[in-house]
Amino acid sequence: MSRPTRREPRRLTRWWRRQSLRTRMTVIAATAIAVSVFVAFQVASELMDWKLRDTAVTQLHADARALATNAQRAGLAQVQLSPYPGSGRLVRVILPDGSTRTPVGQPELPPVSEGAWRVARGAAADLLESTDWNDGYRVYTLRAADGAVQVVDVADDGPINEFGFGMLLIGLFCVAGGALVGRAVARTGLAPIDRLTAAAVRVANTQDLDAGIPDEGGGEIRRLIQAINDMLAALRDSRRAQRLLAEDAAHELKTPLTSLRLNIELLVRLDRRGTLDTALSAQSRTRLLNDLGAQVAELSTLAAELTDLARGDVSDEGAEPLDLADVVVAAVAQARSRVPDLEVALDVTSVWVSGRPAALQRAVLNLVDNAGKWSPEDQPVQVRLRAEGASAVLEVDDAGPGIDAADVPRVFDRFYRADSARAMPGSGLGLSIVQRVVHAHGGRAAVARSARGGALLRLDLPVTDPASSVADSPGGG
Repeated sequence: MSRPTRREPRRLTRWWRRQSLRTRMTVIAATAIAVSVFVAFQVASELMDWKLRDTAVTQLHADARALATNAQRAGLAQVQLSPYPGSGRLVRVILPDGSTRTPVGQPELPPVSEGAWRVARGAAADLLESTDWNDGYRVYTLRAADGAVQVVDVADDGPINEFGFGMLLIGLFCVAGGALVGRAVARTGLAPIDRLTAAAVRVANTQDLDAGIPDEGGGEIRRLIQAINDMLAALRDSRRAQRLLAEDAAHELKTPLTSLRLNIELLVRLDRRGTLDTALSAQSRTRLLNDLGAQVAELSTLAAELTDLARGDVSDEGAEPLDLADVVVAAVAQARSRVPDLEVALDVTSVWVSGRPAALQRAVLNLVDNAGKWSPEDQPVQVRLRAEGASAVLEVDDAGPGIDAADVPRVFDRFYRADSARAMPGSGLGLSIVQRVVHAHGGRAAVARSARGGALLRLDLPVTDPASSVADSPGGG
């Protein structure tokens, strides 16, 4: 039996959630007015009922005193009782012998109560009673002479009923008017939102992110419009960045793909002619195959860097407390495995940071790879890590030709390559990835001239307390 009771509120909740905001505001306004009218009706009814009762009781007392005065003068048995006119209050005289007198033609009254007999015997001065006999009576008994007199008021709910009917009509009128007013207020109040919705739909349909939404209204509406315009601006920047990335990627991919295609076409053409072994010497074939391998490797590296750059800061890897020295040592080992002839001089101390290990290792690897391309064979790349105040400072120092002052502002730009680096392998994405990773970790990247004449790339990352990091990490004490 209880299941329908639980299902009904859910059905009502689902219905409410399906309604528009305008309908909700109309229902809320009408409900609020209905509740207000109901409360006002209850309070007014109670006040009116109390006032009518008080007036009736006061009149009962006055009529009873007047009848008691007459009874004192003429006696209870001889006091004149006028015939009942057909309406109005009822009277009764209680004689000392226990009998009663009533006017001629008066309706039958309820039996004399025990309390009224006590007043008639002198045990009490007066008594006010209410009874549900027939339509309901108020009976006031007052001691008079050797007995008592009673004045009875028939309860009349007519004024209350008329008042309630009038309040009902007024309430219905107010509820209907409140619904109309609520609807009008909702329509007026939600008009800016309707225009905002239409503008947002227009932007979605036309894909025109440059069409901002006009600023109107105030307060919450203005803040909402500003937030949407800020979102559109962010989307414009994102679309522009994607377009630039696609254009730059197409430009950078064109050269290695063209070279790779030409070399492959040469091999295919010679193979079809059957002159592959005679047209190319063993040394030329080896050099051609090495070029093909280098071009494929360059394409693979470029594709990996483009993927990493396009992902931005989106990564499933979470930040964790780590010793940056371990990350640097691992990155240097990876660089040596890729270029066996690379010489790296390590000078690192333990410095704890909070970060993503794989991203930081990729950034350090890019720095070491970049320095390795420029350092002479007899000059090792120097990698230094130390704590400096509240920062972990990583420096990668090479003895190459250095970076021209005109190129320094654009070193970390995507795909940027100085004129002197055009002949060197690379895509121009490595340092851009480094800067993005460092910024994502709350640090900064800078470039300067090394004391050895080459380039000095420096990363500053905020340090963390290893004790508190371990305690805050999962499984920490």
